[in-house]
Amino acid sequence: MMSKEEKDEKSVEKEATPEKPKFKVSGGRLIIEHKKIAEKMKNIKHKIVIMSGKGGVGKTTVAVNLAFAFAWKGYQVGILDADIHGPDVPKMLGVEGQHPMGGPMGIFPVIGPLNIKVMSMELLLKDPKTPIIWRGPLKMKVIEQFLSDVIWTALDFLICDLPPGTGDEPLSIMQLIPELDGIIIVTTPQDVALLDVKKAITMAKQLNVRVLGVIENMAGFICPHCGKKTYIFGVGGGEEAAKEMNVPFLGRLPLDMRIREVSDQGKPFIVEHPDSEAAKSFMQIVEKIEEELGIKI
Repeated sequence: MMSKEEKDEKSVEKEATPEKPKFKVSGGRLIIEHKKIAEKMKNIKHKIVIMSGKGGVGKTTVAVNLAFAFAWKGYQVGILDADIHGPDVPKMLGVEGQHPMGGPMGIFPVIGPLNIKVMSMELLLKDPKTPIIWRGPLKMKVIEQFLSDVIWTALDFLICDLPPGTGDEPLSIMQLIPELDGIIIVTTPQDVALLDVKKAITMAKQLNVRVLGVIENMAGFICPHCGKKTYIFGVGGGEEAAKEMNVPFLGRLPLDMRIREVSDQGKPFIVEHPDSEAAKSFMQIVEKIEEELGIKI
């Protein structure tokens, strides 16, 4: 019969791709990885995870624009794109097609607008059309390497953008990032999205991870012609869910087509349209996050 240790090692031995060899995860190596992660991240003051219970709620758009908002206030910011299968952060930051530099000490992230440091699976692909067809163990290994091998240097904030749901990537990130400040959950107002918000909050609580708050995205469409706001997806659902689950509500963001336009161009929305309702809402949400973290400006 195999020992428990042998079973544990056997359970995570997987085929990756034809280009990738098999790998094993042992208890001893995991301890080493955790030490490397703690060392690489020791100069990051605040670590925040952005997640959503389901897809299609604009989570990555919110994550990128929160990074822009923090950087616009003068903070040193990094963003880790942990969505292995759909790494869209580089596109929104205007660094698509660039590649990180490596050295003996690790990998240096790409520098985006407002001096934001960026690491993403997309930056490691030779061809952006290449799909990532990996199972869970290999995805966890890549996330470990993002955390242990990337040289972030001193940052005020590291924002981690996760894929939707409560699967491998959220679980790995929540368990591996040392001294994680907490998670922010992005939702839209309608009931179908709110059901999954509650699951994400429950997951965080089960893992003893603090929920910094809920952001209600797409809360009203602003007409580009007359400026009238129409609540296409309803309004108030995110706030009600936060209240029901006893977590903070950070604010609402309107559905403004200019956010999509400048995101496709890789430009900071709050810089391009600083007087817009959406830009002001992003800055107000940042202030609430500062309050939750006890940051005094």
